[in-house]
Amino acid sequence: MKKQPGHRVSPRSGITKVQELVYELKISQVMTSPVATVTPDTPMRRLREILRTRKVSGSPVVVEGDRLVGIVSIEDLLKCLVKGNVDEPVTHWMHREVITVRQEESVIEAVKRFAEFGVGRLPVVDSRGRLVGILTGGDITRGLLEAVDLDYHQGEIERYRASHIFEDIVSDDTSLILRYRISKGDFQRGGEASSKIRRALDRLGASPQTLRRVGIASYEAEMNIVIHSLDGGEITAEVQPHRVRIVAADTGPGIEDVDKALEPGYSTAPEWIRELGFGAGMGLANIRHCSDAMDLVSHAGSGTRLEIVIRLGAGPETAAGEA
Repeated sequence: MKKQPGHRVSPRSGITKVQELVYELKISQVMTSPVATVTPDTPMRRLREILRTRKVSGSPVVVEGDRLVGIVSIEDLLKCLVKGNVDEPVTHWMHREVITVRQEESVIEAVKRFAEFGVGRLPVVDSRGRLVGILTGGDITRGLLEAVDLDYHQGEIERYRASHIFEDIVSDDTSLILRYRISKGDFQRGGEASSKIRRALDRLGASPQTLRRVGIASYEAEMNIVIHSLDGGEITAEVQPHRVRIVAADTGPGIEDVDKALEPGYSTAPEWIRELGFGAGMGLANIRHCSDAMDLVSHAGSGTRLEIVIRLGAGPETAAGEA
């Protein structure tokens, strides 16, 4: 399905942020309350004044205890005016079969009812059937816009707070340690650790360029453990104010020829791994391309330790110039 421009897409499910909120928001969060109501005995003349002064196009009809018994609209009022019966009570003109929604339901249920029944408003009731609000399409639109705006600002606040964590903590050497256990052959979860590292750095205010470099390098390191280790391994990311140091270690078979392993296209991955789309022999080359410094220590039969350093806010070419 083609993504619509300007929509924020959830990385998990592929749905837009607005669609996600339609399911998450409760009707009670977007409905209008309190509601302008009338009773069955209210004259239609009085209903006309209520609709005019409240600037609404309909009103629920309730009896004692706010129990909903019907709904009357501006269309019903117009029919009444044509016949000149404005002194008749609402009970003669109201609709007794009312489509309602519950306040604890998600907004998507209201959207379904609007589409199915073609009504302009939906009375909102509680678990006892008492009227607690009214819902229109405009209420949903307004609620979604407010929720999207709130979500955006909350994200910005979280990023601001996280990006200032090193300023708020006073020490001679401040570090944030992220540690992840990687299982051998677990392609279903392969890439989760690198995604979490990248998300953490995003909250800490890292630049998009830095996020891409960290994402690629940590992913390649993670998949090397998934593919080549004997019993899995561990990835540790140490975040400091000006750099992130990623260490990927496993107790696998090790690398017999490190220099050859660094050559683009060289791979010892079995054929079934290649058929899955992994093990093309570009992992270490991609890591070296994305990092400011890389140290690979491995011996046959004793595992591998890969250390990657990426400076926050500086590209490889900047680091090379500084060197």
